[in-house]
Amino acid sequence: MSNSEFLQKFQTMAEDVQKKVMAAVKDSPAKDIEKNVRGMMSQGFQKMDLITRQEFDIQVQVLAKTRAKLEELEAKVAALEALNK
Repeated sequence: MSNSEFLQKFQTMAEDVQKKVMAAVKDSPAKDIEKNVRGMMSQGFQKMDLITRQEFDIQVQVLAKTRAKLEELEAKVAALEALNK
């Protein structure tokens, strides 16, 4: 048996073992436990009225735009008040 034949046979065996391990993990009770824990955590987070990172980032952007608009309006009001004095 040559080195390349040996390596090919070893690779095939390793791939078979990997497939069997993945199948065992997929069918194991650990997957069900993980699913249940995720569900319980999700419900708990919903009760805590938390938001996602994406929602937070959107609100940060909205706040920045609002702040810029407020500063612009304050400058206009100050300019108008200066004209009326």
